[in-house]
Order: sequence, then structure tokens, then C-alpha cells
Amino acid sequence: MTLNAFGLIILAGLIHACWNIVAKKAGGDSRFAFFTSLLLMLVWAPLGWYLGRDVVPLWGAVEWGFVAASGLLHVGYFVILLRGYRKADLTVVYPLARGSGPLMSSLVAITLLGERISALGVAGIAGVVGGVFLIAGGPALLRAAHDPAARERVHKGVFYGLLTGAFIASYTVVDGYAVKILLMSPILVDYMGNFVRVALLAPVVLRDLPTAGQLWRAQWRFALLVAVVSPVAYVLVLYAMKEAPMSHVAPAREVSMLFAALIGGHLLGEGDRVARICGAVLIAAGVTALALG
Repeated sequence: MTLNAFGLIILAGLIHACWNIVAKKAGGDSRFAFFTSLLLMLVWAPLGWYLGRDVVPLWGAVEWGFVAASGLLHVGYFVILLRGYRKADLTVVYPLARGSGPLMSSLVAITLLGERISALGVAGIAGVVGGVFLIAGGPALLRAAHDPAARERVHKGVFYGLLTGAFIASYTVVDGYAVKILLMSPILVDYMGNFVRVALLAPVVLRDLPTAGQLWRAQWRFALLVAVVSPVAYVLVLYAMKEAPMSHVAPAREVSMLFAALIGGHLLGEGDRVARICGAVLIAAGVTALALG
């Protein structure tokens, strides 16, 4: 992994952790996902038009197919993530989503796309996964909680975290193929896929406009912040994929757990601090091993 790709991933991790904390505090559902997608489409329209005016008309069925698949997978990812944040703690959902997704995408990249990874890289993946496990609660995830309500909340967090991770793995492979093999612009892949997200989420809003209006007035500031910063984080990752193997970039994104553990844990008051810090250190070591390997 090049130093440039590594720097892009570090910056993307900080941005990603911050917008997830904002999304958690918003407490929104699929309508919040629509607000975010709509604002993203408007805010980033000048850049999308500038980069796409000569490129997009040349796209064929393959390119549009990948854009459609990317948009569909991102809708599933965001809706499931928001549902998990409403039903469980961020310090359970976020680590499991961030840990399981890259692990799945790395395995796909190695087994299906023919990418190679060194022993140090494998150790790095193990470090990332182990750190995520500690931040998510460590051994407490494997034993029943004394409080039935707390146990149910942890179980829901595990379910939604792993399901979100499956969507992360899916869109990482789809988008990674688009930028690495088809040589599509990372910015255009994300921006044009957003039109798909708006179209898919619009019926949810149109079914109950009065309620949507109330939610808009309460959540538009959160949605605007996510719309502005979230594409930056993901586009940085896609650019990193152009320079480094997907099997290294995907797990290295877990550096965001360092920031989520230290910032999100403090702001939201969730999780055990000792386990969270130990997990963050383990993730840092794993990311370093990936960068070197």
C-alpha cells in the first residue's frame, strides 16, 4: 500500500466516523436516508456536472449496470445502518459493520479477483477483526447479559451490524471493480449512484408527506452535514483503491474505529472504555501491518 493511499484512508476514516455519529444522533429512518440523498444530489451537482458532462454520455450498459447496482446496495446499507442505530448502540453496530464488511470484501478480492496478500497483511486483517471484536464488547458478546432488555439490545446490534457489513462488502466489491477494472471515475460512480438512491427512497416519503415534513424540520441539519461530508470519505476510499489492492484498502478503512471509539464513545457514553481503547490500539496495529504488507 502506498503512503498516499494510506493517507487517504486515514482521512476517510476520520470523516466516516464523524458522519456516523451525526447519523446516530439524528435517529432517522429511511426518510432520513432520502433527505440525505436528495441534499447530496443538490450540493454536489456542480461537481457532478463538471466531471460527467463529457464522460457520462459515453457510458454503456455495463457502466450503467454497475451504477445501478451500486445505488441499490448503498440504499440497503444506509437503511439497515439507520435501523440498527435506532434499535442498538453505535458502539455495537458500527464496529461489527465496519469489521465484518471489509473482511468479507477482502476474502472476495483474494478468492475471486486474484489479489494476493502477504503474511503481514493477513496478520493485519486479524488485528483489525480482533480490535473490532473488543470494541463491540469483547467476550460480553458471547455470553448472555443479566438484563434481558440489554441482552436483546446487544443481539439486535449484532444482527444489524453483521447485515450492514454484508452490504458494505457487496458495494465495496462492486464499486472497487468499477474504478479498478472499468476505470470509472470514483466521484461519478458515487454521485450517479445517488440518483438511484433518491428514486428508490422517494416512495417512502411520498406515502406520508405530513410526517415526512415533520421529520424534515427536525432532521435537515443532520442530513445536510451527512450529505456534505459522507461522499468525501467514500470517494477518498475509491481513489485509494485505484492505487492499492482492495484486500488491503477494505480492512484498512477500520482506522475509523479509532475515531469512533474515542469521539463517539465519549459523546454517546456507550461501551467499556478499557475494552474500547484496547480494541482501538489493536486496530491501529492491524492497519499499520496492512500498510506495510
